[in-house]
Amino acid sequence: MRPILIGAGRGSRLEHQTDEVPKTLVHVMGRPMLEWILESLGAAGFTRKDVIYICGYKADVLRARYPEFTYVENTDWENNNILESLMYAREHLGGGFVSSYTDILYRGAVVKDLVAAPWDKVLACDTDWRRRYVRRTNHPESDAEKMRAEGSVVVDISRTIPSPEASGEFIGVTKFTPDGAKELISAYDDAKAHCQTLGDRPFLKAYLIHLFQRMIQKGSTFNRVDTHGGYMELDTLQDLEFAKSWWEGGS
Repeated sequence: MRPILIGAGRGSRLEHQTDEVPKTLVHVMGRPMLEWILESLGAAGFTRKDVIYICGYKADVLRARYPEFTYVENTDWENNNILESLMYAREHLGGGFVSSYTDILYRGAVVKDLVAAPWDKVLACDTDWRRRYVRRTNHPESDAEKMRAEGSVVVDISRTIPSPEASGEFIGVTKFTPDGAKELISAYDDAKAHCQTLGDRPFLKAYLIHLFQRMIQKGSTFNRVDTHGGYMELDTLQDLEFAKSWWEGGS
């Protein structure tokens, strides 16, 4: 099992911060987001040489700074989205993987819990998520990738879930065993063959949660592990301003 970091896009809502570097290299609380992610992966035993990085925008900058990674390049990153981006690393998925967005910070404990979980398809969920949206006007609560769960079983994952009904927010970190990865690839191929859209998005612009939701609706079981805070997404300049208070405010 290896970690797969999905970071092909530019992150245009961070404006000038991504003029010269990809989004994941923007500094948060004194160091690049990517360094925080690598530290968290390290808590679960993953080394930098284990990392498979899906790159795109400013790929040369990443390759120069982190030559120890295995790189997969999303050559069409300007026209697709995170689901399609993950599938550029298809040849690396079969042995099982932990995947992560690269514009987020999270504590290593949640990665350890994901790896230790006994299930084939596991999503990390922040149950303390709503506090981060109190003043977050540039990325409202309605945009959160929310999930509903019954115990550990995820029964819905969608931005359209009413906030009071949500069990938490999907933080963009997953674990798939080899069996789970096989099911994911099969579901992707089926959706690509039969769907022009996923959720409310054109297929090429779909997010991971759109495929996950389709799989759930078809009877596939996803489970969750929880973090109670200790997570944040850095999507806008406003988010960078709030980062320190969000990080220190987690329980």
